[in-house]
Amino acid sequence: MILQGQAFEPFTQEPIRLIGDGGEWLGRFDLDLEPAQLRGFYLDMLLGRLVDERMSRLQRQGKTSFVAPSAGHEAAQVGLAHAVRPGHDWLYPYYRDVSLVLAFGVPLVEFVAQVMGTRADPAKARQMPYHPGSGELNVFTVASPIGSHVPPAVGTALAMKLAGRSQVVLCSFGDGATSEGDWHAGLNLAGAQGAPIVFACENNGYAISVDLKKQTGSDNIAVKAHAYGMPGYLVDGMDVLASYYVAREAVERAREGVGPALIELVVYRYGGHSSADDDARYRPRQEVEAWKRRDPLTRFRRFLERRGLWDEDEEQRARAEVEARIEAAVNEAEAAGPPPVEWMFEDVYAEMPERLAKQRRELEA
Repeated sequence: MILQGQAFEPFTQEPIRLIGDGGEWLGRFDLDLEPAQLRGFYLDMLLGRLVDERMSRLQRQGKTSFVAPSAGHEAAQVGLAHAVRPGHDWLYPYYRDVSLVLAFGVPLVEFVAQVMGTRADPAKARQMPYHPGSGELNVFTVASPIGSHVPPAVGTALAMKLAGRSQVVLCSFGDGATSEGDWHAGLNLAGAQGAPIVFACENNGYAISVDLKKQTGSDNIAVKAHAYGMPGYLVDGMDVLASYYVAREAVERAREGVGPALIELVVYRYGGHSSADDDARYRPRQEVEAWKRRDPLTRFRRFLERRGLWDEDEEQRARAEVEARIEAAVNEAEAAGPPPVEWMFEDVYAEMPERLAKQRRELEA
C-alpha cells in the first residue's frame, strides 16, 4: 500500500531528492528501510559499478565486441529494481541497465556469458552483447531498436490487467527513446487504457551524441506525462533512495489499479555511449568531472557512514567479495566455451524445414 503522507508531487520543477551531497537525509517522512536493506542497496550499486569496469576491460582484451557503459546510472537502476517484485512483476529494460537486471535477479554468470557470447548464455549467443533477458524472471530480452520495447511492455501490462493479476510492468529507457514514435504510441495507449505500468526514463542528457536540448522543446521529459493522462515525476537519479521511494509509490499505485506513471531519473553516464563512441567529441571534460563529483555511490556511502552502517574496512571487504564474484562468473562463462555453429538453426521451427536441414548439413560438412 502507498504510505500515508508520503505522496510525491508530480510535475515539480526541481528533481526530487532525499539524500544531500553530504549524505544527510532530506526526506519529510521517516525512513522505513532496515539497515540490511540499505546496505543491500549499496552492494547492488557496487556490483553494477565493478561489473561495468570489468566488462570494459574484457572488451579491450578482445573477449567481447561491445559494451554500453553504465557507470553513473547505478542509483536509479537499483532504486527501480527494489521497487518491484522480481519474478512476479515484469521488467522491460534497455541495454544500459546493468545494475537493474542484476539487482532484479538475473544471475551474474548469465549476464557475463551473454556479454561474452559463450555456451553459458541462455540466449545461445544470438544477441549482441548487453542484451540480457530471462523467461524465468519475466525479463524481456533487451531490443536494439530504440524505444521498440515500449509498445510490447504496454501490451504485457494490459494483458495482466485483463487477466486480473496484481502484476506491474516496469519499462526503462534512455532519453533518446522519448524521441521515437513507438514511445509516444505506447504511453498514449497506457494512459488511455489505465495500464499497470511504470515508465522510467534514465535521462543522462545525451542520445549518443545528441544532447537533450536538440531532442525536445519541453522543459523536461516528466512533463510529457501530462499529455497522456498520467503523473510525471522528476527525480534526482543519482540519489538511490529518491529513485526507490518514487518508483515504489508509482508501482504500488499501478498495482492498485490507479494507472500508469512516468518517472524521469536525471543521471549521467561517465563513459561513452558505447565502446565504439568517442564522447570527447561532443561533451567537455569539465562537464564529466563535475558530474563525477556527484557520484551516486559516494553520496550513498556518505549516507550509510553517517548512520554508522559503513566504514572503510567494510568497503574494502565488500569490494574484494564483489570482485571475487565477478572473477568467478567470468571464469565460468569463459570455461563454457563458444557455442556450436549448429545452434543458429535451432529454436525457430518446431520441425526444421528441409531447406534449413540442408544448409545445416552443408555447414557441418
